[in-house]
Amino acid sequence: MTSQPIHPASQAVAPLYLGIDVGGTGMKVGVVDDVGKTLGFTAFPTEEPRGPADAMKRVAAASSELLASIGLSRSDIARVGLGTPGSQDIPKGMLIEPPNHPHWHHFPIVKCLEESIGIPVSFANDANAAAFGEFWVGTGAIYSSMVLLTLGTGVGGGIIIDNQLVVGHNSFGGECGHMIIDPRPDARLCVWGGGRGHLEAYTSASGVAQRAKEELAAGAASSLRDHAENLTTKMIYEAASAGDAFSLKVIDETADYLALGIATIVHTLDPGLIVLGGAMNFGGIASPVGLRFLTQIGQTFRKRSFEYVARGTKIEFASLGGDAGYLGAAGIARMEFKKLPT
Repeated sequence: MTSQPIHPASQAVAPLYLGIDVGGTGMKVGVVDDVGKTLGFTAFPTEEPRGPADAMKRVAAASSELLASIGLSRSDIARVGLGTPGSQDIPKGMLIEPPNHPHWHHFPIVKCLEESIGIPVSFANDANAAAFGEFWVGTGAIYSSMVLLTLGTGVGGGIIIDNQLVVGHNSFGGECGHMIIDPRPDARLCVWGGGRGHLEAYTSASGVAQRAKEELAAGAASSLRDHAENLTTKMIYEAASAGDAFSLKVIDETADYLALGIATIVHTLDPGLIVLGGAMNFGGIASPVGLRFLTQIGQTFRKRSFEYVARGTKIEFASLGGDAGYLGAAGIARMEFKKLPT
């Protein structure tokens, strides 16, 4: 279910857009107006083994049902935005080899969806879409530039500079989780593609849990000792909230690693705002542990950055939660629609 308020279609600001967010286990569709208000929302399982053609037919059918439920039809939609994970060829509208979608490799997903839904489709990486959502109507709404880092199973990213989304020559723009922060030949391997020493290997939920497991196996004292085999970052957060010193240390170290990546991003792009999204936020700003995490990131970042650059850079948590993807996909569709000749 969306966390965004649902606004009556009668109060919508035209044109209207569909935003579609494809995930490993679920897909989301939102009807969004020209100022980023959600008019309707639905979600349903991805069912990855059924393949992308089947998924896009189900997206089209679900979109029609959603529109009808709020008194609209496909003819009311100016453009569709589609965000999908993994490697892509954005200009060709192709999925390449998304790692969590093994049955979806080398597939012309934009053409398939356009044929199923009968509306022009704008295509984006899912993390780029989430970044654009936060930029358009979320934490970055008052900025002209920002970078989003999504902390989950992996570490995704999205870059907006001077109101433009960075896609890149190989449709790989914004993959900040794959910057190298550890050059050692035995550095950790990242989740996606096995890259060694990448930010993702140290600051993703899977990477954090693995680091903690190894320390517990080596004899670290913690209330988590009896749960090491099935350890998750949620368990680390809960133990840290209860005062477990080991868990707090793991979170502080994660913040330090993340700050190294942020310093590199800021020294390269100078966006003014870094937004931290994804499920691994250790409770977010409302939690003492989440606040400690954010504070530690800021302290280490300032030590690693030029003073006047650090003063002009904010690091904040994302505000749209799981809705950022479909909102950003709709926002990208909106941006491309407004570029069309009138």
